[in-house]
Amino acid sequence: MIEFDNVTKVYNDDTVAIEDVSFTVEEGTTTVLVGPSGCGKTTTMKLVNRLEDPTEGTVYFDGTDVLSQDRVELRRDIGYVIQEIGLFDHMTVGENVATVPELKGWEQDRIETRVDELLDLMDLPADQYRDQYPSSLSGGQRQRVGVARALAADPDVLLMDEPFGALDPITRSSLQDEFLEIQEQINTTILFVTHSVDEALKMGDRIAIFDVGELVRYDTPEKILENPGSEFVADFIGEDRALKQLQVTTVRSVMRDEIPTRFTGGSNASDGLVNTNDSLVPVEPSDSAQTALSRIIQAGTDVIPVVKNGDVIGVVSESDIRDHTQMTAQNTEAV
Repeated sequence: MIEFDNVTKVYNDDTVAIEDVSFTVEEGTTTVLVGPSGCGKTTTMKLVNRLEDPTEGTVYFDGTDVLSQDRVELRRDIGYVIQEIGLFDHMTVGENVATVPELKGWEQDRIETRVDELLDLMDLPADQYRDQYPSSLSGGQRQRVGVARALAADPDVLLMDEPFGALDPITRSSLQDEFLEIQEQINTTILFVTHSVDEALKMGDRIAIFDVGELVRYDTPEKILENPGSEFVADFIGEDRALKQLQVTTVRSVMRDEIPTRFTGGSNASDGLVNTNDSLVPVEPSDSAQTALSRIIQAGTDVIPVVKNGDVIGVVSESDIRDHTQMTAQNTEAV
């Protein structure tokens, strides 16, 4: 979907923003660009929609060199979300979301349907928020409108530059969770810039770590945590790699399929579990191992059930999580 082929960007003052960068963003995945300030991550993202042009090398969008494409048309096909949001305060929420579809000449009925659909998806019920103005919204709500506007024309690619950076920690975490759920529904290819390694590990299918214009590591969160590959990456991740490993490890990868008889009663599996132990809260396969461990400790038990669509499909225990962590540690060499 997006490919960087030996891309270098040098500004007019001879500042080298990035040098000889190559990586591929697979369709339907989220790739997070992360690194310290001034490392070139935002410049890299801006090369996709031609807010910047490469000095050397080629950026491909859907197999075509972006330099061969009209800037305006290219940008209308790529969603763009920034930290400042940039909503038009004189326009209603609905009018803001409709901006790009109107520029693309969509029929009005189609635009109205798309606006309502996206507002509902963003947990902003259309009948309540469509006719409000941005000034009446909270920061988190404004950011949701910004995402809805970027998705309005159903782009194949969505660029997100520090989209949650200006929000308070609680709102930021909530929006991260909501966006992960939304991404499962929209299946859009996303390039996401952040300075937070924790946000990168949480949001990314793959992570590109930059250091002063150089791409130093590109892999899945799990593999980067298992093997940082360099002292810079290890220091950037931090000393709590074991805890971060629990955050990116899913219950699905550590659970066991066998189901103890005490977890099989009741017409609804999760209802039956609550009756067994009021503090016993099941987990889902997509939950993190950290969430599972917290619930195991809270319930004071050795094992909790894994539930999907109301049915128990397996169990996970503290020993399952510990064994996985130890195996990962054995595969990790000190840098």
